[in-house]
Amino acid sequence: MSFVEMFLSAASLSMDAFAASLGIGACLSARSSAAALRVGAACGAFQFVMPLGGWWLGSRFLESISGYDHWVAFGLLLLVGGNMIRESFSEEDPTCPSSDPSCGAALLLVAVATSIDALAVGIGFAAIGAPILPLSSSAGVITALLSFAGVLAGFRTALFLGRKAEFAGGIVLCLIGANILRMHLGA
Repeated sequence: MSFVEMFLSAASLSMDAFAASLGIGACLSARSSAAALRVGAACGAFQFVMPLGGWWLGSRFLESISGYDHWVAFGLLLLVGGNMIRESFSEEDPTCPSSDPSCGAALLLVAVATSIDALAVGIGFAAIGAPILPLSSSAGVITALLSFAGVLAGFRTALFLGRKAEFAGGIVLCLIGANILRMHLGA
């Protein structure tokens, strides 16, 4: 996997957290650097840890899937990317919670929910033998920075940019999955 593909994968994984941070920022009563730091740190940490966990899980059962590992990577990336695209067209009307969404259990749920796809991508990286630390580190840093910026910008742009960012991230993950399949099949 090339550096560009690795970077695009990391950036794509951060789109869910970025979209969520825009929503969190939109729900805050005032622009808050402390809230932005909390959201950036939590989302970045989970985006760092989850691909590592997925890679570890994937490497544990890699021998049993070695004949079709490229299909596993393709399928996981297509599933994650397709889900991001589908969610970008969701008609749900976001509503703000009564408590601060940048603290406590609400923040933990956002950080975990937006990083589940990184777990699947980590499994895909194990399947194709790609190094996970560059992806994991890049995803953590990019997510932390974008989530921080998303909270600060959220009260102005949440609905407009959030869905477009999620759609773009989904498209990139699907294309990377297709490229993995193309390279393995020699097309």
